[in-house]
Amino acid sequence: MANKLINKKCIPCEGYESPMIEVEIKDYLKEMKNDWTVIENKKIAYIFKFKTFKEAIEFVNQVAKLAESEDHHPNIHILYDKVKIVLSTHSVGGLSENDFILAAKIENLI
Repeated sequence: MANKLINKKCIPCEGYESPMIEVEIKDYLKEMKNDWTVIENKKIAYIFKFKTFKEAIEFVNQVAKLAESEDHHPNIHILYDKVKIVLSTHSVGGLSENDFILAAKIENLI
């Protein structure tokens, strides 16, 4: 699925969609390269680790460019040589396929 997700494009949510339920979230997580953490079944998060601060910032810039192209934006936390990415779809109040599409594409940057 991760390869399929990489080939998909995030679709704007209209706000009437329901957030993913736990079983759907688990199915999508199985296909991710990394071990993303689920937060209250509403968000997924992963901490990417780098050798230097500069590498971390370069990664953040790549994520920002990707997020703009997908029109789906993560929360990004910079922790010197680590970058925490948190994804959620605010308009549905939880997780949507867009979060996993962007997560797969972010993983593919490494």
